[in-house]
Amino acid sequence: MLDFQTLAEFSRTNCAGICSFLVPANVLATLLTLILTVINRPTVQVWQAVGFASMFAFIMIMHVYTWFIIGVVMLPTYILLGLAVTCLLTNVAAILWRINSQQLIYRWK
Repeated sequence: MLDFQTLAEFSRTNCAGICSFLVPANVLATLLTLILTVINRPTVQVWQAVGFASMFAFIMIMHVYTWFIIGVVMLPTYILLGLAVTCLLTNVAAILWRINSQQLIYRWK
């Protein structure tokens, strides 16, 4: 069984390693989503990129919340939370852009 306390302690203990992986992963995965959306790749590929990027953002949000649970409220926690939320919102915007552009092209023809 998965113990949340143990998982949260692991997250806080290995914070430098987790953050050094998640920050570039979030940025690069979200950039991939934007590139696939701009070059008009098939919707399936955009959805896969969004799922991949959102997974990294969600993991970062959970990592930051483990710090909030024990009362660590510092600038880096807010910066990391802001980065994760920005990546999530960018991915949602890419999906909305994709849906709206397809409807616009369909009506144009």
